Amino acid sequence: MAIQSEAALEEGLIKALKNMSYEYVKITEESNLVSNFKCQLEKHNSKELAKFGREHLTDKEFERVMIYLEGGSRFEKAQKLRDILPLDLDNGEGRMWIEFLNCSHWCQNEFQVANQITVEGRKKCRYDVTILINGLPLVQIELKRRGV
Repeated sequence: MAIQSEAALEEGLIKALKNMSYEYVKITEESNLVSNFKCQLEKHNSKELAKFGREHLTDKEFERVMIYLEGGSRFEKAQKLRDILPLDLDNGEGRMWIEFLNCSHWCQNEFQVANQITVEGRKKCRYDVTILINGLPLVQIELKRRGV
């Protein structure tokens, strides 16, 4: 088996995903990741936003979404992603129902791929390839050189 560099393997995986209609996004750090998530969440929930004559969540509304997603165990967080969040609007005009993932019709989700995203938690991590669904980084792939 021939040796293939990790960079070549990464490039090949990204190319394969782009050929399957994944959008490539350049995300280098956590702030880019959060901005992309807000954009994708608004895109995924555009019909719900349109009911209120809007295209975007306010910063405070998005902050409440982020707080909602933070807490709980892995299992509780996974359940939150499958549920619909009732979000009261800042202007008091009503309640919006935010969907994170369309579990019934997967093709109606937005699929993206990014590489070399750096995030800092208990330690600083950089992932080779990350697959995002509706802006959520759900799959992180660490590649190794082929043939080694």
